[in-house]
Amino acid sequence: MSPLRPLDQSSKLKDVLYEIRGEALVEADRLEAEGHAILKLNTGNPAIFGFEAPHQIVRDMIAAVPNAHGYSDSRGVLSARARGGLAALLDEGDEVLIPAPDYPLWTAMTSLGGGTPVHYICDESREWQPDLEDIRSKITPRTKAIVVINPNNPTGAVYSREVLEGIADIAREHSLLVLADEIYDRILFDDAVHIPMATVAPDLLVLTFNGLSKTYRVAGYRSGWLAITGPKTHAAGFLHGINLLASTRLCPNVPAQFAVQAALSGVQSIDALIAPTGRLHEQRDAAWKGLEAIPGVSCVMPRGALYAFPRFDPEVYEIPTTRSSCAISWWPSTCCSCRGRASTGRPPTTCASSRSPRPG
Repeated sequence: MSPLRPLDQSSKLKDVLYEIRGEALVEADRLEAEGHAILKLNTGNPAIFGFEAPHQIVRDMIAAVPNAHGYSDSRGVLSARARGGLAALLDEGDEVLIPAPDYPLWTAMTSLGGGTPVHYICDESREWQPDLEDIRSKITPRTKAIVVINPNNPTGAVYSREVLEGIADIAREHSLLVLADEIYDRILFDDAVHIPMATVAPDLLVLTFNGLSKTYRVAGYRSGWLAITGPKTHAAGFLHGINLLASTRLCPNVPAQFAVQAALSGVQSIDALIAPTGRLHEQRDAAWKGLEAIPGVSCVMPRGALYAFPRFDPEVYEIPTTRSSCAISWWPSTCCSCRGRASTGRPPTTCASSRSPRPG
């Protein structure tokens, strides 16, 4: 028998890095097995922190289970989502503009789709708003799309109308597809207002991504969708590609499809959670105040989503600067945070999502 041919991973995985899992989680699990108390703040999973799904959603899905054993037609594009949209769009070497700090799956999906991720700066000194001039400087003849994450994961920023209109102007000027990740559109604090990208740019082709995971606290249902707005005639081939890729999935999660109508038309219980006396609002305040109280740590107050993005002063903390560097840090309280690459072009920062347990 001849020697087995070595099998290596595809070069498409070179930009696939998901800091909230991988080596950091393996190390956290190892420490946990040794008896250390580890507080894992690495995933946006509301259920594990005691956030219950709205009862009408659970009720409707349970009632539908007897009729949900087979494949079904889907009402809309519920199975393509980000990966399908990018795979249908990109050829080798095509570029996609992605905000930095980034939600790493957008970078990963761009690479897996054959494209090249190009990161534009969001300005910490301006509450993490995108830097329009930096966006312009990153555009090349190969740029095909721009990703807008609003409210933002991981910074908690909510973009202003001025910034969104500026992005729309750039997209018009360079004929860019706009990919709007708006999964946190209902999770807003204080006076923050979410402005849908599609309403700012009705004359542009905009793909808006949303779902039930965060606002309705059912991340395990894996129920999300893609809404396509704006002129479509010029993009017939691309849109056919999205449907083609969606069809290869056969259909989305069938029981979860029954939850969508109950969620969108029912009582919006998220409103109580984000109110000044609501649990999410209280936890946002507690997380921010706790971070600000740590010597050498500063944090822009999050205005939306479920995350805070603290800066660890490199004069105080030794912070790895390479992409492969990932460590577990533990404070006297044995709190765990994941440290990864600095993606803002500024002094190295610690990338961490913060969802603290309920105060008290």
